[in-house]
Amino acid sequence: MTSPRSPHSSAPAPRLIATDLDGTLLRDDKSVSERTVAALAAAEQAGIEVFFVTGRPARWMDVVSEHVHGHGLAICANGAAVVDLHAGGTFLEVRPLERPAALAVVRALRAAAPGTSFAVELTTGIHYEPQYPPFFLDPGATVATAEKLLFEETPGAAAPVLKLLAQHPELDPDEFLAVARETAGDQASFTRSSPTALIEISALGVSKASTLARCCAERGITAEEVVAFGDMPNDIEMLSWAGRGYAMGNAHPEVIAAASGRTVGNNEDGVAVVIEQLVAEALAAAGDGPTQG
Repeated sequence: MTSPRSPHSSAPAPRLIATDLDGTLLRDDKSVSERTVAALAAAEQAGIEVFFVTGRPARWMDVVSEHVHGHGLAICANGAAVVDLHAGGTFLEVRPLERPAALAVVRALRAAAPGTSFAVELTTGIHYEPQYPPFFLDPGATVATAEKLLFEETPGAAAPVLKLLAQHPELDPDEFLAVARETAGDQASFTRSSPTALIEISALGVSKASTLARCCAERGITAEEVVAFGDMPNDIEMLSWAGRGYAMGNAHPEVIAAASGRTVGNNEDGVAVVIEQLVAEALAAAGDGPTQG
């Protein structure tokens, strides 16, 4: 197995690990390996906080909820929400996409990319258009046009919109993302994490990186003290912001280009490989053991 490439041998000791889930911490079967579970616990024991930072909504966090220690917080929906996993995914902070902006995006993408279908992720669940592809369909979801899903009789009274999802049946995923950004980049933030042409749309300025930066500032943690892991375009800002940003061996080419370090793939426990090294270095610095090569 190839050893991970370390981005900065002289970087400050890490105080926080921020890791994506799908394609990064999780194996392809969506499991958390025993090695990874042990590495996460060792990091927390060594005084290094761990934040799960994902595009997933809070209701899909059960896969890792029992592996979060200490603060119990996670950043969900690409930065649109901070939730408390110790309290069953309770929302502590929401950075919503305002409905007028979401409607403007819908109109723009319908014109620029005919055939686009939409889903609306609210704090209360997901709703989608009839043409939206079946994907973890929620039996409690409303099926209607995006315009109807986003309509509210009294502005500000309905559940906050965490993100808008747009899917195209034919376009190349990166091409679709480029079209969306060019068409409506002044209305919202666009990214993607799926291998298909599915883009995720948040409020302007909302990203994994911007919300992680807010959480770190509250704790007096600088970017240089953060180690981040990711594999898809929605991780690029976070990996670029962190003092040490690791792309997975299975990462998108743009993620590899943006990261300052690289580890092995998610099915080879690439996150755990790096965490084990970080913990060994922390213990050695404290005089509790030797470093590992």
